[in-house]
Amino acid sequence: MTSTTNTNAPLVVIPASTNNIIISPLQRGNPVLEYIRNVGKEFGDIVADYQVGRTTGVLYLSLKYHRLHPEYIFKRIEKLGISYNLRILLILCDVSEHREPIRELTKACLINNITVMVAFSLEEAGHYLTTSKQFEFKSPDLIKERSEKDYSSILRATLTAISKVNKTDVQTLRTAFGSFANISKATTDQLQNLPGFGQVKVKNIHNTFDKPFRNQATSSLAHLPSLSKQPQPQVVAPSSNAPPAVPQTTRTNTREESPAWDIESPTDRQASGERGIEPFDIELDL
Repeated sequence: MTSTTNTNAPLVVIPASTNNIIISPLQRGNPVLEYIRNVGKEFGDIVADYQVGRTTGVLYLSLKYHRLHPEYIFKRIEKLGISYNLRILLILCDVSEHREPIRELTKACLINNITVMVAFSLEEAGHYLTTSKQFEFKSPDLIKERSEKDYSSILRATLTAISKVNKTDVQTLRTAFGSFANISKATTDQLQNLPGFGQVKVKNIHNTFDKPFRNQATSSLAHLPSLSKQPQPQVVAPSSNAPPAVPQTTRTNTREESPAWDIESPTDRQASGERGIEPFDIELDL
């Protein structure tokens, strides 16, 4: 096993075989090693726990161990530094109260540009390590959506979006009706006569083409008057001898108008004060 250096990157350990995962000596005796299958394994002096690619390193942490030694993983992250282009923290969730420690670890990983992966069993953790190594040289096209442009593919993708409708049903519909337009106009009786079309499937297809896209709730919102279009109250500046004017607001909706304000004259106010009634004191800031 040899090692190479780069001026911009830390030491990289090259495995004896391209199919091998390099394992840190710190991981000797870890039961997860039994579940790393279909790839080779070898021990090497690496800063990560598992090197699943020349540019990918994995730190492994059991939450049960983290509860006893909370400082351990932060020292490992500090030691890892900028090693590897892709740094992963593989967490084994083996405690019942796991939300708070995972939240704390995720926060630390965000700061240090580390990807978090959570496994809920040793077998799942081993599968993640194995898959990461097997897909080291695979193209990202494997996980990209494959969108076809021909009519049959578009028709299949459109109709299978309806609940309970599968690819066989799409072929049956195309054979019976010929085109998407004819399928959308098919009656319930015509659909029920097709093989494999039960009441639930027919109802789903019928609702898809016959029900409006906008329901009653969204339609009613469109008729509500916009607040920005409502007329603004107009205040007329009073003369020196005239009493204060009341803002007049034009109402365009159908709601019942509020009763007119009762503005008392100075004489009425004096009479009200004599009766012990506190008069309104309406002031306009003009």
